[in-house]
Amino acid sequence: MAAQPTPFKTPELTPQERLFTLLGTLLGLLLAALDQTIVATAGPAIQRDLSIEPSLYVWITTAYLVTSTVFVPIYGKLSDLYGRKPVLFAAISIFLLGSLLCGLAQSAVQLILFRALQGLGSAGLFTTAFAIIADIFPPAVRGRYTGLFGAVFGLSSVVGPLVGGFLTDNISWHWVFFVNLPVGAVALAFIVLRMPLLRLSRRRPVIDYLGAAWLLVFTVPLLLALSLGKTQLSPGETGYLWGSWQILGMFALALAGLAGFLLTERRVKEPILPLSLFANRTFAVGNAASFVLGAGFLAAIVFLPLFMVIVVGLSATNSGLTVTPLTFGIVFGNVISGQLVSRFGRYKPLMLAGIVLLTAAFTIMGFTLTPDSSQAEVTLKMILMGLGLGPAIPLYTLAIQNAVPPQMTGVASSSALFFRSMGSTIGVAVLGSIFANTFSAELTHASRPPPPTSPPLCARSCSSRATRRGARPGRSSPSAPRRSRPRSPGASRSRNAP
Repeated sequence: MAAQPTPFKTPELTPQERLFTLLGTLLGLLLAALDQTIVATAGPAIQRDLSIEPSLYVWITTAYLVTSTVFVPIYGKLSDLYGRKPVLFAAISIFLLGSLLCGLAQSAVQLILFRALQGLGSAGLFTTAFAIIADIFPPAVRGRYTGLFGAVFGLSSVVGPLVGGFLTDNISWHWVFFVNLPVGAVALAFIVLRMPLLRLSRRRPVIDYLGAAWLLVFTVPLLLALSLGKTQLSPGETGYLWGSWQILGMFALALAGLAGFLLTERRVKEPILPLSLFANRTFAVGNAASFVLGAGFLAAIVFLPLFMVIVVGLSATNSGLTVTPLTFGIVFGNVISGQLVSRFGRYKPLMLAGIVLLTAAFTIMGFTLTPDSSQAEVTLKMILMGLGLGPAIPLYTLAIQNAVPPQMTGVASSSALFFRSMGSTIGVAVLGSIFANTFSAELTHASRPPPPTSPPLCARSCSSRATRRGARPGRSSPSAPRRSRPRSPGASRSRNAP
């Protein structure tokens, strides 16, 4: 079990140190948040320029997704042990190195490997950013800045595609990655020159290498299986059917990794994720809620544009604009919820209100979305959904952080992000299978030829009368050919006799 944390004193920061630490952390978080959306716009140009096969194209995203999720808990624990400053510095440096190499990539394999390196750095940016907020601000005002950090995610989903499209069309897709370098350099300058160490634990660092290895065995096969599993597999498409031995084997390996991770974390002195924290109701419920909300958030962004294109018939551009109201709702909900928590000191009523609003939005969507739905109608519903999702990122992270000792703030922040990311991946995989099955069934039903229709009443009556007349002895139907009566052999010979 985890050792009991020792008391500590929160480091005193000057206003200048606090300001530059906040700016450097915000810039680092912006780098990682933008990279999730800015690269997608340049995808077709990258595929064309590097002659990437369709079977390899999906790995450009999958490699980033896997590493940026897997290493989140590890970064959280390292920041608790060694301090936020060295971990954040290392994460930004790794991310910038990956960005540089991605921009210089000359083949699909190189780009995939360098994207994985980028994801390794972004995992530390996400985790450390929210932990730093808990370090430099007291709980009374923490919600205000946590909401500000949450708004960065929403803004990046709007700004990222625009910046990516502009750079790709006017300069080159390489600059989709090179643009990170100057922003990252400014962030590193703030961190090196003005940011304090922010190491709250005074214990000698002990790294749980075995737990980290089991965590990789658990999460990597699980994420790969969820990303590559397909309900139907088209020719040339990357992936495997859900019932194939490849997917089942990865699930089995993930299950073995989970068992090994749980057994290891119960015995080591400094576990990556102390299981004793789940005895805390706030910590357990907060992470479970983050998991569910992560699935709902990404599912709305992924599948609503598909509905608008396939069912409603909008263009790809207009369907993408449908998500913009959701983003604005999330940003507004992030900022307002953080301000209200800082003002009144209570976050539970806002969390419940957000859940109720989100449930109502999904219910309205489920019962009112039809092929006749207009873009204006969907826009209003997306705003409502965004207002419900808005408090999810800052408030649940804030609740989980406040539920643990300050020495475990990094672990708490990383657990919230990890469960949210896992929820997003699992939610998209499950809902994607449902979407594919439903769409395939409806398409098959629509393409099936209609059953033969019965003839009109007059036709049936006329046909029946004709049949009855033809059945009488000695008479035949007018339309039926006349048949000669068979003759006996004797009668035939007598007629032909001389």
